[in-house]
Amino acid sequence: MWSGFGLFVVAMLSIDMFALDRKGAHKVSTKEALTWSFIWFLLALLFGVALWAWLDYTSGRAIADAKTMEYLTGYLLEKTLAMDNIFVFVMLFSYFAVPSEYQKRVLVYGVLGAIVLRALMILLGVWLIAEFHWVLYGFGAFLLITGIKMFVFANQEPSLTQNPLLSWLRRHLRITDSYHGDKFWIMERGVRWFTPMFLVLVLVEFSDVIFAMDSIPAIFAITNDPFIVFTSNIFAILGLRALYFLLADMADRFHLLKYGLAVVLMFVGTKMLIVEWFKIPVAISLAVVIAMLGISILLSLKSTRHISSK
Repeated sequence: MWSGFGLFVVAMLSIDMFALDRKGAHKVSTKEALTWSFIWFLLALLFGVALWAWLDYTSGRAIADAKTMEYLTGYLLEKTLAMDNIFVFVMLFSYFAVPSEYQKRVLVYGVLGAIVLRALMILLGVWLIAEFHWVLYGFGAFLLITGIKMFVFANQEPSLTQNPLLSWLRRHLRITDSYHGDKFWIMERGVRWFTPMFLVLVLVEFSDVIFAMDSIPAIFAITNDPFIVFTSNIFAILGLRALYFLLADMADRFHLLKYGLAVVLMFVGTKMLIVEWFKIPVAISLAVVIAMLGISILLSLKSTRHISSK
């Protein structure tokens, strides 16, 4: 199962990279983004069906039902939490004025880095939980506090002006004043100069480190099965880039989504903290995630109807 899924991921990324090179730098259209979003969502569901069929054949109906429910809940949870990445991507591309035709290349490499990072963090999380069960309570407290902070500061716009990482990069690297196509660096008179695209790539990768610190502990509230944790995370990441291009122009219309994400984090954190006394069924967790996501999206669209009507 691990080998098969690994080959699948490599194959899909290769197809995506080939399509990118074949088309060259180009602005991703709404049609293209919608098509890829549908493909990734369909593949995630088909994988769930294949997982159920395999487990039903090898381990029995009860285990197949339980594991498939864990996978679907984990996938939706990770997909929901990944929505916050989109707001950060919008901020980064806007701050650096990244031409729309170059954005896809940054996100391609961002996804590759995210996959490696998530794999390492998942393996570390599985080991920590196996060796020190109390770590789950630490994860729960962290998620609860993070959710509360996200809820309280949801209206505050983040600023890159005083970002320590960006300041450090600008002090220690030679940065060009303008973009040079979609290159991350250029050689000029034997000296390497980094372009603003490289700064964006570093910040995209760094932002995924931050978000992984929320999403990885959250999935362990659903299941400790490393295969379920990994596959649900990877499918959520693989579809993130297409979802960005689909929603980027409408980010302002989903301004209440952060409140929904905050409530989800608080719920997941609480679930992990009380697991010793009361175990919330996976089906209820799935219902809560769907409800919070749906309510926050509907309220966002309702409160911003005047924007779409202009």
